[in-house]
Amino acid sequence: MRAGVIVFPGSNCDRDLAEALRAAGADVTMVWHKDSSLPEGLDVVAVPGGFSFGDYLRCGAIAARSPVSSALVDHAKKGGYVIGICNGFQILTETGLLPGALMRNAGLKFVCRSADLEVVTSDSVFTGGYQAGQVVSYPVAHHDGNYVADQALVAHLEAEDRVAFRYVDNPNGSVGDIAGILSENRRVLGLMPHPERAVDSLQGSSDGAPMFAALSALLENA
Repeated sequence: MRAGVIVFPGSNCDRDLAEALRAAGADVTMVWHKDSSLPEGLDVVAVPGGFSFGDYLRCGAIAARSPVSSALVDHAKKGGYVIGICNGFQILTETGLLPGALMRNAGLKFVCRSADLEVVTSDSVFTGGYQAGQVVSYPVAHHDGNYVADQALVAHLEAEDRVAFRYVDNPNGSVGDIAGILSENRRVLGLMPHPERAVDSLQGSSDGAPMFAALSALLENA
């Protein structure tokens, strides 16, 4: 599997994400935000967490207009795989690759702790290493992780089995306890919690490892 990890000014989880992908057997290339194209032959593009451009204007808004983001959108529209974590999820909503928005946490405080999540669907390359209904633990670290969508959109996501993860104990007020969603073709995943920070027992949890292992295995055999 060939993976690209995009790096924006203010990204701080890019190396964590790259190492999680490498541990699953991926050949990883770091991609700078000013690049106008992606390396040839990438199977998956990963957009990491952090505070791109200092979260000015609103989280992910400036990053979504970086030169590389046009290439990211093209990659997704051609059927390429994309995963956006935390700030990466925010960027994916700002590019229009995923619906809804990420707003300020309901408690108006930064939340940094482990969170239990229900795997809602196993029907994607990202969640295929889990069983639907399984509970996993990933760290969360965000101030603007409150997923907002109207009732019609939430009903649409649920009807199409596109809610990937739900919080067991909602830390931010997200509608429907939503922690992560999939695109219509199920090839784009956005989630607020950090699976890349839970790939080894030394990190307190290895629950994120099956995500990267399944992703690598499925794409290698595609």
